Amino acid sequence: MDDLLIPLGPGAPHGLRVPANELVELFSRSSGPGGQGVNTTDSRVQLSLDLATTSALDDAQRSRALRNLQARLDGTTLTIAASEERSQRRNRAAARSRLSELLRDAVAPAVPRRPTRPTRGSQRRRLEAKTRRGAIKANRRRPDSD
Repeated sequence: MDDLLIPLGPGAPHGLRVPANELVELFSRSSGPGGQGVNTTDSRVQLSLDLATTSALDDAQRSRALRNLQARLDGTTLTIAASEERSQRRNRAAARSRLSELLRDAVAPAVPRRPTRPTRGSQRRRLEAKTRRGAIKANRRRPDSD
């Protein structure tokens, strides 16, 4: 198995290289199509990486990744499963690709929101909608005795 290369992006200006010895691959039987081979081939792939101990991330990247991926982690281990394809080779490639994309997005710093003001047109449309709604409710009232 080769090292996992993560392309450059925000938070990783030079990209990342996860050493192959830090990745753990487990294989199991996959459900779904496959004919007679589905019961004999271990085509499902689980790819795991411990974010707390990997040498691919510096401290800032590690803290961002742990914070951003908190819901997907089991302790500090990130696990990706792939079983969409019939062949183990293609499932391995899919899992590596998914892990790479997930890590690249996780180490990216948060983009701060720039506060904006409502436009004059949106304010006008909002007030017109409130006026229309008020008129609809006013028409529900009991008519005057005049």
